[in-house]
Amino acid sequence: MKIALGADHAGYQLKECIKEFLAEKGHEILDCGTDSDISVDYPEYGFNVGKAVIENKADSGIVVCGTGIGISIAANKVKGIRAALCTDSYMAKMARQHNNANILALGARVIGQGVALDIVETFLTTSFSGWKHARRVDMISGFEQRS
Repeated sequence: MKIALGADHAGYQLKECIKEFLAEKGHEILDCGTDSDISVDYPEYGFNVGKAVIENKADSGIVVCGTGIGISIAANKVKGIRAALCTDSYMAKMARQHNNANILALGARVIGQGVALDIVETFLTTSFSGWKHARRVDMISGFEQRS
């Protein structure tokens, strides 16, 4: 699987940890930045990961900032993106099964590295269940297209 990663300065260290974790699992990584812990603006990295997923340069994405809130809002501004901010594995499982989330958002200042990697693993190994949830995701996509 090819995964786009992006983070601001607050999420940089966790992004690098996730990158190593994914590489060990055999995933291909598209690093959309940043490349240090020097202060940057998170929207750029949320947009870049969102665009990579929508343009099929990556199968899914992971974005990280201090809380995960700002970068998930930015990623969700890319038409077709369903970025889910998750703080535990159950949320990651539901984000995939029920919402067909295509980007995972994490808060580096909110969760620890071990929890983050568990969330990443759950997100990437859980499939969309379809069924009644497909109708709901289609409703979201339809509204987005009309807006």
